[in-house]
Amino acid sequence: MMRTFRTWFQGLQRCLLVNRRPGAIVQIKAVLGYDSTSVASGTQAVRSTALLGYPLSENSVFASYPDSIHTNPKQPELKLNSPDHADHNTNPDRVPSPELDMDLPASDVAHDGHGMFPLPTDEEERLQDLLDYQILDTVPERQYDDLTKIAAQICGTPISLISLLDGERQWFKSRHGIDATQTPRSQAFCAHAICRPDEVLVVEDALKDGRFTNNPLVQQEPKIRFYAGTPLLTTNGHAIGTLCVIDKTPRQLTTQQMEALEALGRQVIAQLELRRKAIQLEAEVKRRQEIAQVATEKSKKLAQALENLQKAQITLVHAEKMSALGRLVAGVAHEINNPINFIHGNLHHCQTYLEELLNLVSLYKKHYPNPHEDITAVLTELDLEYITEDFPPLFSSMFVGANRIKTVVNLLRMFSRLDESTIKFTDLHENLDATISLMGVHLAGNGKRPSIQVVRDYGDLPLVDCAIGQLNQCFMQVLLNAIEALDQGVGDSYPPDTPPTITVRTETVEPDRVRIAISDNGLGMSDELRRQAFDPFYTTKSVGKGIGMGLAISHQIIVNLHGGMLSCLSEPGKGTAFIMEIYRSFPARESES
Repeated sequence: MMRTFRTWFQGLQRCLLVNRRPGAIVQIKAVLGYDSTSVASGTQAVRSTALLGYPLSENSVFASYPDSIHTNPKQPELKLNSPDHADHNTNPDRVPSPELDMDLPASDVAHDGHGMFPLPTDEEERLQDLLDYQILDTVPERQYDDLTKIAAQICGTPISLISLLDGERQWFKSRHGIDATQTPRSQAFCAHAICRPDEVLVVEDALKDGRFTNNPLVQQEPKIRFYAGTPLLTTNGHAIGTLCVIDKTPRQLTTQQMEALEALGRQVIAQLELRRKAIQLEAEVKRRQEIAQVATEKSKKLAQALENLQKAQITLVHAEKMSALGRLVAGVAHEINNPINFIHGNLHHCQTYLEELLNLVSLYKKHYPNPHEDITAVLTELDLEYITEDFPPLFSSMFVGANRIKTVVNLLRMFSRLDESTIKFTDLHENLDATISLMGVHLAGNGKRPSIQVVRDYGDLPLVDCAIGQLNQCFMQVLLNAIEALDQGVGDSYPPDTPPTITVRTETVEPDRVRIAISDNGLGMSDELRRQAFDPFYTTKSVGKGIGMGLAISHQIIVNLHGGMLSCLSEPGKGTAFIMEIYRSFPARESES
């Protein structure tokens, strides 16, 4: 009978394809006891309620259905007419299912390579909801396994599954009492259950249900006879699968068991919703992290721009400071050096002339012991004997003063190196001594503290290729900082056994690197102050006494210009040390070589 019906239906399809009459409708009335269904000719979809109570899509192949579909001996009535004469008693939205004695919503039928299965009307939305959970093919999770175990215990079945349906398969998120992880969708009882999302699908005996009689899962292992599945409805109202219980023998569920199964199904959805929210939260966290990362990158760029601006300011200030210092030293050298050379050079002649004049006066006094009374009056007033005794020491003092002025001028010229090339091999000890000498007035005692002792602990340093004029600035700035620190006290002010002291230590730390350390035994600094010591424009001095550029410029000279290191070590109550390390060869020369 089934083959006869199939032959007839395929002939009908061929007839429709041959005629291709536009708008023509073939009505099949009372096919196997079903209500009539319209079948469009040509390119329209062919729908039939003769197959398992579900319609066919336009690409469906009738021969794909099993031979054992239950048929009704009532013969079909074939009627061909136009759309205007369609049977209006036909309801295309509902089709009967005589096997279960209930109506099912109209839907298409699809093929998964193993057989046909019904498609719910909300298939696209349903699949999108399923994908949003990102649950397919994930590892087993205890919260789902607990629900299937409880369902099996409550319903008294050996098998329980959380089954999720994607396009062509049903996949088990959790399985109890079975090893399989998935099956084709055409074999899934769940595929029928999701078409009636508001009810629990119960198949008391699969061998007596025309939809499942020849199902491989019924005919072979696990040999399903009983099935009860509650659809898993998302918050959008779409069924994405079922929580089902399965037995190998026919049976029924009590009302309490059915209610419990539905409640557990809602718990499955609750778990999936938690997962969805966790995914959304993770995505939001990731989005905010990306925003924070962008903000951090922008902040870094702004910080870099600020640092570049500060470096530019330092460079400008440093250049202006060097220019001003150069002009000052040039003026001093020009205004002082020539006059002092003139004075120093003529002092010797003046002393000679004075000695000759005094000798002449002595001769006059010897050979003319009785001078005129006017001469005697002048000699008495001048106190010639005192002048004769005091004049030589006076000239000697003038010589010392002139020599000191010449020394200061030479030290200034050495400090700025205006008359020499910018980069040259230099004796650092000579320049340290010159800088310390220039600081003499600051090292001297005052009403607040005693004189500062300077301890020179020099090692055996080679000549260093450097910008000595700028290095001298660093030496002077660090020495000034040490002096200012000692002005604040040493421990408990200035105990006799701990006088204020600055120690200048030099050594060779590596064959190509030297170290200069200038330390004091002052009050020291906190970590916060130490970390900001080299920041541009940072100063602890009162307004008008400093702008916080000295150490920042020194850092730029040592680190940026000479490629070395400048660090600060300090502890409260234990003094401060500034350590400078530079290479023996100037970096630019090394890159050129």
